[in-house]
Amino acid sequence: MSRHHEVVVIGAGVSGICAAIKLIEAGVEDVVIVEKAETFGGTWRANTYPGCACDVPSGLYSFSFAPNSEWSRLFAPQPEILDYVDRVARAHGLAERTRFGVEVVGSQFDDAARLWRLDTSEGPLSARFVVSAAGPWNEPRLPEIPGLAEFPGEVFHSARWNHDYDLRGKRVAVVGSGASAVQFVPAIAPDVAELHLFQRTAQWVLPKLDHRVPVVEKRVMRRFPFAHKALRSVEYAMMEALGVAFRHPRPLMQTVQAVGSAYLRAVVRDPALRAKLTPDYLLGCKRILFSNSYLQSLTRDNVDVHATGVTEFRGNTVVGADGTTAEVDAVILGTGFHILDTPLADIVRGADGRTLAEHWKGSPEAYLGTITTGFPNAFTVLGPSLGTGHSSAFAILEAQVAFLVSAIVSARREGWAALDVRPEVQARYVDQVQAALAGTVYNAGGCQSYYMDANGRNSFSWPWSTGELTTRVSAFDPSDFTITHDHREATV
Repeated sequence: MSRHHEVVVIGAGVSGICAAIKLIEAGVEDVVIVEKAETFGGTWRANTYPGCACDVPSGLYSFSFAPNSEWSRLFAPQPEILDYVDRVARAHGLAERTRFGVEVVGSQFDDAARLWRLDTSEGPLSARFVVSAAGPWNEPRLPEIPGLAEFPGEVFHSARWNHDYDLRGKRVAVVGSGASAVQFVPAIAPDVAELHLFQRTAQWVLPKLDHRVPVVEKRVMRRFPFAHKALRSVEYAMMEALGVAFRHPRPLMQTVQAVGSAYLRAVVRDPALRAKLTPDYLLGCKRILFSNSYLQSLTRDNVDVHATGVTEFRGNTVVGADGTTAEVDAVILGTGFHILDTPLADIVRGADGRTLAEHWKGSPEAYLGTITTGFPNAFTVLGPSLGTGHSSAFAILEAQVAFLVSAIVSARREGWAALDVRPEVQARYVDQVQAALAGTVYNAGGCQSYYMDANGRNSFSWPWSTGELTTRVSAFDPSDFTITHDHREATV
């Protein structure tokens, strides 16, 4: 493996693949991807649990430059998404540019040399530019529950599913009721002897308007590219219409919530169970979940919903905060990911030697969610304050990639040694985002969600439309940066 490259991309998921493709298309040839796993796919490689599928229409959940007419369903299942991502990467020659099985364990900006120096599991690397594309859904969050480490049965996180363990006939505890549990609980409930769902917080679930894609529709998409673009536009318009309700929750989101309430009443006839499953916050305050089978699965005779968190494990017994217990053979953790406290922040050191985590102090910040002051020539894809409750991650990451490609190409053309976003520019942007978030359902919906960081600030969500995100985030303006040119600093 060559020890120096112009650009090192960390992560071979959808973000890293997009960044590498667009950089190469822009004439940046010396690009390498380092990936700790053995294949492409990112979160779609890691999450293989039963029932795993997209909750955004597949027409939107794909690269705009690589349309796919072969989706089997409106919301594609995980194996198809993984296959699609892998095909796109290989079709663009990224297999030859990717170093699989290589993990970045540390990185430091060398201010004197204007280079990033990376420590990896295969030795040191250096790069002029670094693109962090590890993503927020990369590192599973494992709860620190007393007795869990001593549990005598099987324990695994949904993102590290143990397919060698046969759940049939077993007594299973599921800890967590978020987006992953909503998909895998219905898939395993018919096969297990008992399923105990420990639900700390009830979730709003809406029906999923999913369907199998007819063969004739695939043929039309294959033959007429404009039809695919038209479908994508329709899906985008529908998702953006929902997005208006996030920004104006009362009364718009309350109207959408009425659909969730009616759906819950229609599916769950038992008043006691329905009470457990009824959230006490406004729809959209947490991630909206879509399923045609989750609520139904919770009405099964072999399923018990414990409306409580877990306080401890005593041998095979799970103990809830309300004193309820369940004796089980296996525990599945649907406890999410380190989204705002990503471990990568602890190993990336900027120009002053401090880590990202030390700069952020619990509240991640990045200008346009992409570049953080004090970390020159380093870009993050799917960074802070870019998450929405209604749009596709592909729209977000493509906008960011357009920004970073423009920045890198400009630096190469103009001979800039380094570019670092000015602190006042980043601070002004963060203030604008936080002010705009105040009235959104993310902040004013009456819940605690993973959108909130360790300091109680929303460092995850984007408060405006996807159209504004695309326009604003993709625009690189050199005047926002301190430029180092021939080792002389000047603000352009």
